[in-house]
Amino acid sequence: MSTIVSVQNLRKAYAGGFEALKSVNLDIEEGEILALLGPNGAGKTTLISTICGITLPTSGSITVGGHDTITDFRAARALIGLVPQEINLEPFETVMNTVSFSRGLFGKSRDDAFVEKLLGQLSLADKKNNKVMTLSGGMKRRVLIAKALAHEPRVLFLDEPTAGVDVELRKDMWDVVADLKASGVTIILTTHYIEEAEAIADRVGVINKGEILLVQDKADLMAQMGKKQLRIELATPAAEIPAALGNYDLVRAEDGLSITYSYDSTGERTGITTLLNDLQKAGLQMTDIQTQQSSLEDIFVGLVKETA
Repeated sequence: MSTIVSVQNLRKAYAGGFEALKSVNLDIEEGEILALLGPNGAGKTTLISTICGITLPTSGSITVGGHDTITDFRAARALIGLVPQEINLEPFETVMNTVSFSRGLFGKSRDDAFVEKLLGQLSLADKKNNKVMTLSGGMKRRVLIAKALAHEPRVLFLDEPTAGVDVELRKDMWDVVADLKASGVTIILTTHYIEEAEAIADRVGVINKGEILLVQDKADLMAQMGKKQLRIELATPAAEIPAALGNYDLVRAEDGLSITYSYDSTGERTGITTLLNDLQKAGLQMTDIQTQQSSLEDIFVGLVKETA
């Protein structure tokens, strides 16, 4: 795949000296879904705003579809759709007119058939003549997505798109995201729902304190950094970990009724067989064994803690 968004040595500093972005480098591939994760204040929204031309960079360069966002702003911006966190819509306008107006802002000719098709994809077809003020919060957020797609962009930024949306609507919206990807749209999203990034993203980027910590294929990231844990339930509480098991770095539960062993599932030897034998020799009787794979959230939290 070719690169559609390229960010090189991007820095954003404010008058007081605060650096929101610190020499960020990021290449986004055409047709992918990139999930950008980071705690509040990490620089996610600043990065998106700068790529979209809302915020001017202090230094560095950004190109979208080969167009520089400073020297060729209109061409670059025409390729971008943005769904912001804030819901800012004209309350007394109809859904149809709201979306059509956004299309016109980018110089696109009127196309009611296209807009109606777009509203149908977002489950807004029956609301097209409703005033925005009559819609629920979830429906208003769908209108924001329709506005962002009205001019047929090749790149779509979703900044916390499911904030305030109920579970059912959230799932519907991710179905829309999957359809957009299938049509060739590149999607960059920020989200606090890490399980969603784990479910739909092709690559994951982690940003903290204005710096990109990593950008990696989701499956590779999980394989390289994810750990498996073996939870061993005991028949009777263990007051402490026997000295004979000291080499395993076991973690004892507060009630003493279970111990946890972490291991690399990709290694040649996991050590599980030897551990189980040594547990019996140490006089610990097992009642159950469970394994658990580290989630993307576990990996994310670990990375952020390292840079805290």
